[in-house]
Amino acid sequence: MPRVVRFHETGGPEVLKVEDVQVSAPKAGEVQIRVKAMGLNRAEVMFRTGQYVTEPQFPATLGYEAAGTVEALGPDVEGFSIGDAVSVVPCFLLGEYGLHGEVVNAPAFGVVKHPANLSWEEAAATWMMFVTAYGALVDIANVQAGQTVLIRAASSSVGLAAILITNALGAVPVALTRRSNKRDELLKHGAAHVIATEEQDLVAEVERITDGKGAHVAFDPVGGSEVAKILEALGYLGIFFQYGALDTTPLSVPVMPLLGKDLTVRGYQLFEITMDPVRLEKAKDFIVRGLALGALKPVVARTFKLDEIVEAHRFMESNEQVGKIVVTA
Repeated sequence: MPRVVRFHETGGPEVLKVEDVQVSAPKAGEVQIRVKAMGLNRAEVMFRTGQYVTEPQFPATLGYEAAGTVEALGPDVEGFSIGDAVSVVPCFLLGEYGLHGEVVNAPAFGVVKHPANLSWEEAAATWMMFVTAYGALVDIANVQAGQTVLIRAASSSVGLAAILITNALGAVPVALTRRSNKRDELLKHGAAHVIATEEQDLVAEVERITDGKGAHVAFDPVGGSEVAKILEALGYLGIFFQYGALDTTPLSVPVMPLLGKDLTVRGYQLFEITMDPVRLEKAKDFIVRGLALGALKPVVARTFKLDEIVEAHRFMESNEQVGKIVVTA
């Protein structure tokens, strides 16, 4: 029987078990995949600890991303053949599917034949990071050449994806990180500027970088008290995206910048894109084209074996990584 990652209670990484599980045949609208590599995301950590938007039902599986070969097709599924190399776009909520295992089922509309220039590890790292960034920067904000984008937690996989997409659009990516120890790494990965928010004056630095115009977009998975400064650093008609909740304290929104610059403050999840068939297809086209051309390339921070899933989650919680954590089957 294939081995699948499951957990029977919420808690730390140690609750994760790699267990032999009988995987059912794919249903209508599903593709069964023999997994080569799996992407690890902050969402899976939150799901495992009981802090996610959905509650685990035990025994619970988890995992938004995987890459591998098509093992079987559900009734009426077209466009795939047994043996195709594919990867999966997160287009479901954890608890509906779990992709961390040796053999898994996934919804067909989220399965993609990725470009052949990607390794299994890169393919498994692709879709959460690039679709999340694409949805905010391209689909919603329609970022234009020359505009400035503030990218908080820039060393995360989604942060690095936002840097690459911003560059691909001809805009200016400004990486926000707490301390300057990741500055050189962020510059190497394409950031035009890096601001260490615990060491530098964020508003003054953005004013300098933009010649007083302010940034057009801020892309933030953290929240908390720092948001007030980020909003001050936006320019007229600027857009602030909150796409994560690493800090769950209420946002502090300064009224005068909000009114004086006609700012937009909005919540955002990639499901806004991936659960809309038309928007999802546009996202796939943009990302596949960027991957094939090499303009978009996933950054893999470190790989672990399936038997090291506990260690992989511990590494995620350390916040030491620059890029995506990947687990191989």
